[in-house]
Amino acid sequence: MNNRWNKIIYKLWAPLYDRVFNAGAFARARVKALSGLDLKPGQRVLLVGAGTGADLPLLSGRGLLITAIDLSPEMLAEARAKVKAGEDITFLEMDAQNLRFGDEALDAVIANLIVSVVPDAERCLQEVVRVTSRGGSIVIFDKFAPNGRVSPVMKALRPLISLLGTDIGRDFNQLFLPHQDQVSIKEDQPLLMRGMYRKIVLMKQ
Repeated sequence: MNNRWNKIIYKLWAPLYDRVFNAGAFARARVKALSGLDLKPGQRVLLVGAGTGADLPLLSGRGLLITAIDLSPEMLAEARAKVKAGEDITFLEMDAQNLRFGDEALDAVIANLIVSVVPDAERCLQEVVRVTSRGGSIVIFDKFAPNGRVSPVMKALRPLISLLGTDIGRDFNQLFLPHQDQVSIKEDQPLLMRGMYRKIVLMKQ
């Protein structure tokens, strides 16, 4: 996986993405992922890897200052089409591994289905933690190896699945360890596929 390959893959995914990852069980999981998030009008919210904007309808009408970023211009075009008249949302083409925001610049960061997609998940999480303000929340809805264990089947499929632009074998606990002095785990619950897909909410200390 690398950014050049991901741009190609997600250009192809763009017109089809919502049919898979914003429908049925995935749509319901997105609602659960963002439920309970205490956001107030005027707060600065970043959607990292916003994709086709599947999360935008769940945040609209709340007076939030939303910035949505993605590496794929085609995915961002799909996201823009979801914005209702009168809503002010900023769309930027940007690498989740190199966020162009200052330290602690954002009140909340939503990183749904992106940590398993970027080539360097450690760098991505480091950047997300860096730009989140103290007391701010980080929401992650993504797939990780259950209990950090990659089964023989997953191990065999992992190289093939990576060609589709995602990794099915990442260990969230290993990703979290370098940041445990900066963020705490407020919530961690399974959402889909016997716990492979999880909702994780972190709070910046």
